[in-house]
Parts: sequence; structure tokens; C-alpha cells
Amino acid sequence: MSETVYNRIAMLRAERRISRRELADALGVHYQTVGYLERGEYSPSLYLALKIAEYFEVPVEVIFSTTEFPRLGTTEHAAAAGPSSPAEPLNSTERSA
Repeated sequence: MSETVYNRIAMLRAERRISRRELADALGVHYQTVGYLERGEYSPSLYLALKIAEYFEVPVEVIFSTTEFPRLGTTEHAAAAGPSSPAEPLNSTERSA
């Protein structure tokens, strides 16, 4: 049984334009720890996982999972988003409306 913990730290950090150093300072860890977490080379303690979730103001399960998150832009993700998703291009009739 694999004990891999998948996470969305890099995505959340990029989305909010936060550097590794800024996140590390807010969490009280070394900036390299953030890199290790993002690459899956280190699994956080429960305390650190909760601190990260608190920092991003989301539930911990939004950031961490024992199963791989679907990649953005995959058909699974697009189907879940629905036809009016901003990720999908608008057709010509929608553009003119």
C-alpha cells in the first residue's frame, strides 16, 4: 500500500501569486519545505496540513488527497465543469450575444 499524499499547494500558490518563501514564512517553515511538499517528496504532519488549509482558507481535503487529483483541462474535469465553463471556448453565437 502506497502512502503517497497528493496536494494542490503549487496550484493554490500560483493562483494567488504567492511565492514559496512567502508561504513558508507564513507557515513558519523553510522555503525548501514548501518545494518538497509540492513535489510530493515530503508529506506534511497533520498540524502543517491544517496550517496550510487555514492559510489558503479552504478545507484540508481541497488541498490534500490520498488519490491523485484530476489534471485541469482533462475530459473528466471539463465534463464536471459543464458546457459554460470558462475553460471551454465560446462558439460564435455566444460571443455575439
